[in-house]
Amino acid sequence: MHRRTLLSAPLLLGAGLAAPAIGQDTRRQTLRIVPHADLAVLDPITTTAVISAHHGYNVFDTLYAVNGQMEPQPQMAEGHSVSDDGRVWTIRLREELRFHDGAPVRGVDCAASIERWTKGVDTFGQIVGHVVDRYDAPDDRTLRIHLKRPFPLLLDALGKADPCVPFIMPERIARSDPRRPVTEMIGSGPYEFVRDELVSGSRVVYRKFADYQSRNEVPDWASGAKVAHFDRIEWHIVGDPATAQSALMTGEVDWLEAPIADLLPSLARSRQVKIDRIHPSGQMGLMRLNCLQPPFDNPAIRRAMMLAVNQEDYMMAAGGDDRSGWTTCPSLFPRGTPYYTENAAELMPGDASIADVREAFEKAGYAGEKIAVLHPADHRTIEPLGQVTYDVLRRAGLNVDLQTGDWGTISSRRASREPVERGGWSIFHTYGTATVYGTPALSPLVRGSGTQGWFGWWENQAVEELVNEWLYAPQPQSRQEIAFRINRLCMEGAATIPLGQLMGKTAYRADLQGVRQGNAPYPWNVRRA
Repeated sequence: MHRRTLLSAPLLLGAGLAAPAIGQDTRRQTLRIVPHADLAVLDPITTTAVISAHHGYNVFDTLYAVNGQMEPQPQMAEGHSVSDDGRVWTIRLREELRFHDGAPVRGVDCAASIERWTKGVDTFGQIVGHVVDRYDAPDDRTLRIHLKRPFPLLLDALGKADPCVPFIMPERIARSDPRRPVTEMIGSGPYEFVRDELVSGSRVVYRKFADYQSRNEVPDWASGAKVAHFDRIEWHIVGDPATAQSALMTGEVDWLEAPIADLLPSLARSRQVKIDRIHPSGQMGLMRLNCLQPPFDNPAIRRAMMLAVNQEDYMMAAGGDDRSGWTTCPSLFPRGTPYYTENAAELMPGDASIADVREAFEKAGYAGEKIAVLHPADHRTIEPLGQVTYDVLRRAGLNVDLQTGDWGTISSRRASREPVERGGWSIFHTYGTATVYGTPALSPLVRGSGTQGWFGWWENQAVEELVNEWLYAPQPQSRQEIAFRINRLCMEGAATIPLGQLMGKTAYRADLQGVRQGNAPYPWNVRRA
């Protein structure tokens, strides 16, 4: 009864809905989703937070988008041509594309949006930025990208999946600083962002964009048709997993993006609920270390941390005892991706005792510095990972501080390069769709670009040179050999420590149709029976 009372406040009263809004007619036209985390950053170009990318897919569209095989397909683009020397790409936009404010989507909007993306935090975008000479737009429906040298992976870049997707924005917004989040959310995607109904930490609302021009192809992950069957999409931020489960089972919400493993058995027993895989390759759990500040500015101490990791402990904490729901992964290229390798598996055997961990830190030169572990208590997938790390380091007698906060605060705090004593950090945990980490171009985990790179700011020029070599390698075999060398160097650097792969589940009401694997929580093509 207490959980039921808790539910009614955030979902009904907190939503600010008038009484008729929960009637049957409106109910059928509203899709209510409990996402995996709070939406702290609206601008999906300035953050690697997956929740911001999910938000972005509702509001914005892309020139190209990948299918389930990670193959780029035209989305806003009608098609493209490439000059004989491979240095000029001409992309033609589809007809009648419009932004939510009624303005037409033009080539100059696309040029400004891509340029902003290449100057932001995305590693693939940065690669593109280095190879682009200039952009121009001969007419409103045409974008031309002039390259300094041929770059066959351009469409892979423009169609990359979450996070930091190259979404298309109006030129006036896209001309803003790529490192400072914009707050005006005007896109050309299937849904409009309803700013007036945003309640931070509680609710995000979208409404159907009547002028959205959907493609006609079969939907496949981020590509193909995006038909908005619901007039209204509501995200309800529910921190307590049991409360969220109760809401789903009673029908007060329709879709629970990422139920915790402990609740899956009871959800599976309900005839009113369906459970499905989020993505066939799963989601990669990760530990990221701050390479700018003590103690993890010392590579030997980072390797001691790697020795302390037992992936099975992390996966059981996040995915439960059912081993069909997770797998270990001793590589920064996940299992099921082309470059998965075990060429550095001996660096994290997973069987070190607490005494071994303590000794490894001492030999590496650990001098008692505080280890600040950022811990989002409201993020049901990441929260268990921090608990495992804290427990291991505490038992090893290290000076560890589990600094708990909400995901919005934690995700923003990762950008701080200050010492721990001034609000900095030592460790954070995260996760992402495994295929997103599948190549050196896509993955920030296998880059050594220092302060221009991902939070943690690991710098390694040899890795950067290998990534550049991989980009232009002529044969698949040579690309694989280079990728294996990259993995080895990055594992030795230990800036990122893989924690395993979760075969995440999603749960939704049985009367929903059109939910596709890899789609959570994308609402397009979903309808109520």
